[in-house]
Amino acid sequence: MPTDEPRTNMIHPTAIVHPKAKIGANVSIGAYTIVGEHVEIGDNTWVGPHVVLEGHLRIGRDNRIFQFCSLGGEPQDKKYSGEPTRVEIGDRNTIREYCTINAGTAQDAGVTRIGNDNWIMGYVHIAHDCQVGNNTIFASNAQIAGHCHVGDWAILGGMTGVHQFVKIGAHAMTGGGTILFQDLPPYVMASGNPAKTYGINTEGLRRRGFSNEAIAALRRAYKTIYRSNLTLTEAIEQLAQQQDEWPELKILVDFLREAKRGILR
Repeated sequence: MPTDEPRTNMIHPTAIVHPKAKIGANVSIGAYTIVGEHVEIGDNTWVGPHVVLEGHLRIGRDNRIFQFCSLGGEPQDKKYSGEPTRVEIGDRNTIREYCTINAGTAQDAGVTRIGNDNWIMGYVHIAHDCQVGNNTIFASNAQIAGHCHVGDWAILGGMTGVHQFVKIGAHAMTGGGTILFQDLPPYVMASGNPAKTYGINTEGLRRRGFSNEAIAALRRAYKTIYRSNLTLTEAIEQLAQQQDEWPELKILVDFLREAKRGILR
């Protein structure tokens, strides 16, 4: 790929890189790694040994991709029939050993997206058409099925399993071994099989700079949804009336209004 920047790429002689692949500046590609024809890798990205990068895959800059990952492969969907669907990965992500991220399908957006600054631990699977935001943490063995959405700053505990089409809101958190069949609202913690809610992610919100007053408002919102005996529609309308005073409630109200599978409640 033509560039005006000096190139100091370190591509191991045993790596197989298709001549049409687009490789940025200062990229490192480890031993026995395979890079396909339609792959793009951004500047300063490190790819370890024995990695397979295939399909229509675009990787941003400053990522770290560890050994034995398989990114961009065909979706594990029986309806898939060879359409040129994609995977798009942003910047500054860490993707640890044995992770799999599959391409999208024609039945959805056609692209699986991973945002920026995510920490994805070993053996994580992110299936076709999933949309993952920024600053998330996927602990080891978290598995999310097709068409799932994961909001910014969400944390999935180890061995969390997420049913297809489920949405996980921003700042939400699951404990280890959690199984989600319904949407998990923003800020809320859940654990167990079947999953149950356990309040809001107070410690995470403090670490991210939420004020004590905002956290108190979110605690009251949790009680409105889960402890007030209101219907969900009534709870949403009550929270909507508080949005002007507490803007942190807006993403919660919007999420609840758009939930299609029903929320974990």
